[in-house]
Amino acid sequence: MNIDRIRAAAVRLEGHARQTPLLGSPFLDEIAGRRVLVKAECLQHTGSFKYRGGRAAVSALPSEVRTRGVLAFSSGNHAQGVALAAREMGVPCVIIMPEDAPTLKIANTRALGAEVILYDRAGGESREALGEAIRTERGMTLIKPYDDPEVIAGQGTTGLEIAAQAAALGVRAAEVLVCCGGGGLTSGIAMALEADAPQMRVRPVEPEGFDDVARSLKSGQIESNHGPAKGLCDAILTQSPGEITFPIMQRLCAPGVVVSDDECLRTMALAWGRLKLVVEPGGAAALAGALFHGGHIEGDTVIATISGGNVDADVFQTALRRFGDLA
Repeated sequence: MNIDRIRAAAVRLEGHARQTPLLGSPFLDEIAGRRVLVKAECLQHTGSFKYRGGRAAVSALPSEVRTRGVLAFSSGNHAQGVALAAREMGVPCVIIMPEDAPTLKIANTRALGAEVILYDRAGGESREALGEAIRTERGMTLIKPYDDPEVIAGQGTTGLEIAAQAAALGVRAAEVLVCCGGGGLTSGIAMALEADAPQMRVRPVEPEGFDDVARSLKSGQIESNHGPAKGLCDAILTQSPGEITFPIMQRLCAPGVVVSDDECLRTMALAWGRLKLVVEPGGAAALAGALFHGGHIEGDTVIATISGGNVDADVFQTALRRFGDLA
């Protein structure tokens, strides 16, 4: 991985991925006690940053390989990103999803033209075994959700935009909080900012009980989560950081921040009330860190990613019902 790969991905994404806005609100500034800028990737195609990595990876395949199709594992956002990229380039796409994934994400993935195969995550069925059988039978290429150089490069284009947009606002130094699962977005942004905004410092943000990256950064080696693989912040629940992403984060990232489910729900209500954005729980984690963990943040400006907005109606209604009066 290097900055040249990220810049090459940016060229391939030009005219396809949206340049999402960097937003602010004086009400959020007041809560955080500093200036808060929000990178709204919930406004990206398919409702999350994952389109960037999906399009970057599929478009990087040689044409003779791409025509055989692509395969991905995902609980939803990576699924939709890869599915849209495959449809745009006219190639077959199979997505293996847990049957307990959010209904909206399953429906959207099918609507984008992908063949969706559901597996019993809670019952211990192996998605890897399913995927290997399909890959062998059909000759498809697996697009990993985060531990793939071209996926990381695509996610890193978010960091190129943050650097340019912040500079246009006169911001050169800031802590950049990133919603973090396996680390594709976090490591990609960190590499982009190392090149284009070296005074900015990236910090991964994870939900309680799924803080494998924070623990890995603290111990200096890859740590794993051992609890159930399902929780409110489904978009960023992984067992451990990636073998490619962790060394990048270890070199470039500051200590991780851990937020609660209630903080994510409250942040969803605040994003709706103050920014007019629909945000999913995992996509709210970084902004929750900026708003409610200010004692761990340095400087007078913090930038937070909102990584996705694909939330089922009942979960969004819960956030508004419980915390809407605070927004």
